[in-house]
Amino acid sequence: MRKLTLLAIVGLVAQLVDGSLGMAYGVTTTSLLLVIGTNPAAASATVHLAEIGTTLASGTAHWRFGNVDWGVVLRIGIPGAVGAFLGATALASLDTTVAKPLMALILVTLGVYILVRFTLRGLRTDRLGQPLRSRFLAPLGLFAGFVDATGGGGWGPVGTPALLASGRLEPRKTIGSIDTSEFLVSVAASLGFLLSLGSQGIDLGWVLALLGGGLIAAPIAAWLVRHLPPRVLGSAVGGLIVLTNIRTLLGSSWVDAGDAVKAGTYLVVAVAWVAAITWSVSEHRRDEALVPAGAHEDERDLAADAV
Repeated sequence: MRKLTLLAIVGLVAQLVDGSLGMAYGVTTTSLLLVIGTNPAAASATVHLAEIGTTLASGTAHWRFGNVDWGVVLRIGIPGAVGAFLGATALASLDTTVAKPLMALILVTLGVYILVRFTLRGLRTDRLGQPLRSRFLAPLGLFAGFVDATGGGGWGPVGTPALLASGRLEPRKTIGSIDTSEFLVSVAASLGFLLSLGSQGIDLGWVLALLGGGLIAAPIAAWLVRHLPPRVLGSAVGGLIVLTNIRTLLGSSWVDAGDAVKAGTYLVVAVAWVAAITWSVSEHRRDEALVPAGAHEDERDLAADAV
């Protein structure tokens, strides 16, 4: 019972972060399952089964709050589903010792870019509204879906920074669209795991515990992302990307850093992240004061960040 309660709490916290920042549900919950001794394939399968429910609830909530671009959802989600199915069926034999640190390095680079870009200059408005083309979204979805299934998480960490870096979709719609399209990815990954593994190693009680916590958090997160200033949201996402992926990079065979180096690096990144968010909040308040009081909420955000 204690383990199920812990899983439910982890599911709630992970979904709260995922629904408001566009990532971390799979990474967080899979990490916990691996710590308690679940094999990688079964851990990923358990998480993806739970995500069928949590992503459906999260997508519905984001849609109701106006955070979803359905064109982006379909054009990234369908290729993502294909990639997830392939990744799930390949997990048992896939060697990710090279792929994981390479992906972590790419994501750290993207995270630093987003952190610096949003903290120092706010939301890029000169590209907002420009179309996101299928030739960009389809390969991104395919890759992110494959990584998500093989790593037990990765749809958000790959998809969210790539869309944010494009500057063509405001942060809340980036997060809402990524969270909504993840439903397709979760269904496809779960089918792949069930066909290749059956129910071996999957604990239905764990699935339901993770699902229960996630269902509680989904509408709260969708409301939160609707009201967070884009500049602050971008700084928060960028720091989270760096912090979560620097851990993978430092622990890989490429670096193999000692405990002291890891601890020092985590501390530096965490301090820089908090400072960046604090600065973004301060700058947002300063810019907001320059916008006429009667401006529409979305216009206020865009005008403030454009100053």
